[in-house]
Amino acid sequence: MNFYPLKRHKVNSLADSAYSQRSFLFDQSKHKNLVVIARVRSNRIFYQSPPVLESKKKRGCPKKYGERFNLADVETWHEPDETTQTQQTTRKGRILNITILAWHQMLMRGTKKQKMYRHPFTLLKINVTNDMGDSLWKPMWLIVIGDRREEISPIVAYSSFRQRFDIEHMFRFSKQRLLMRSFQTPDVEHEENWIRLVMLSYAQLWAAKDLAANLPRPWERPKEQSNDKIVTPSVVQRDFHRIISEIGTPARSPKTRGNSIGRVQGQTQTPRTKHPVVKKPSKSTPNKQKAA
Repeated sequence: MNFYPLKRHKVNSLADSAYSQRSFLFDQSKHKNLVVIARVRSNRIFYQSPPVLESKKKRGCPKKYGERFNLADVETWHEPDETTQTQQTTRKGRILNITILAWHQMLMRGTKKQKMYRHPFTLLKINVTNDMGDSLWKPMWLIVIGDRREEISPIVAYSSFRQRFDIEHMFRFSKQRLLMRSFQTPDVEHEENWIRLVMLSYAQLWAAKDLAANLPRPWERPKEQSNDKIVTPSVVQRDFHRIISEIGTPARSPKTRGNSIGRVQGQTQTPRTKHPVVKKPSKSTPNKQKAA
């Protein structure tokens, strides 16, 4: 895979709580221009950075972790380093009051090989309330990790993570309607090219959203087409054949050809390299043998 953007430009990676573990974040922290914004569960335990002692150093290894920070226990929290408040208006006119608390230089427990104390991160707590001050949803916790994490403000980190939900809808639509996972090949290069074609087709559906007409199914209730209506990719795909037929194509019409001569006599194909099959271990533990 081409990691050229990671070498020249700052890249933000959005991840769910399954990717907020040290096994994933430690390898991603090696890229200097990569910033990972990941969601974490509300029962995780982190640590503060150890205080810098100006007094005479003692013998032994210096302290790597500070006070305990339990997300589920408010008494273990220290004062946030930054507090940000903003408002957002939904498409239906609903006003959301967003409060973001930020703790800088937080640490995650590591292992002997994965020394996470060398990779501090910013911890964010997002709380969304209505006009009455009531919480609308459960508070969301985010971590921003990477060497260039300070270039991202708490508001930008929150708005960037909100875009992840649009990405999830795109993946679901691409798998169900654009045959993303139907192309099977053992070559990674061919698979990457197929993913690029699927992304291009999805971009074409987005570009044609203003030209599509509403074509309901026979069992669907017809609705009047309006410019203010949010057009879904599936609606555009129904009318996309008409759109591309009106645009036309610069390609020439295909020509008929005869039967192929096939392989030359004596020609052999190099057999494909066989790789061992990876099997997941069984979750059920075997019964212990009874002692005689």
